[in-house]
Parts: sequence; C-alpha cells; structure tokens
Amino acid sequence: MTAHPAPSLPTFTAREQELLGHLTQGATDRAIARRMALSPHTVDTYLRRLRHKTGTANRIQLAIVAHTALHSP
Repeated sequence: MTAHPAPSLPTFTAREQELLGHLTQGATDRAIARRMALSPHTVDTYLRRLRHKTGTANRIQLAIVAHTALHSP
C-alpha cells in the first residue's frame, strides 16, 4: 500500500487569515464585516474568492480547511 501525500494547503494573506479566523469561530458575514470594518458585500467577495482558492464548495468546507490551515504547525 502506497501512502499518498496530503494535499498542500494554500497560503493566506494576513487579512484572509483574520477573516478565516472569524469564520472558524462561527461568525456571520455581518459580524465579520463589523469586526473587520468591511462591508458585508466585501466579506462575501472574500469568502467567494477563498472558496475558489481552496477548492471548497461551501462555507462549512471552507471553515474546515481554514481550521486545518490556521492550526497546523
């Protein structure tokens, strides 16, 4: 049996990491916008681009990938 390498995680900018941190804590788009001084539309744009960047299909999958990326050594 051959082990397959784990897929590499994308790198995130400091701002993306901040947003993803809020996402993994369960914050809504509106709460993230308020905490980061952004419009809800900008948060939605960030999340859409991050889903594309990570190859995830939805918010839950993105949160799982984000948690792994933000808490890995």
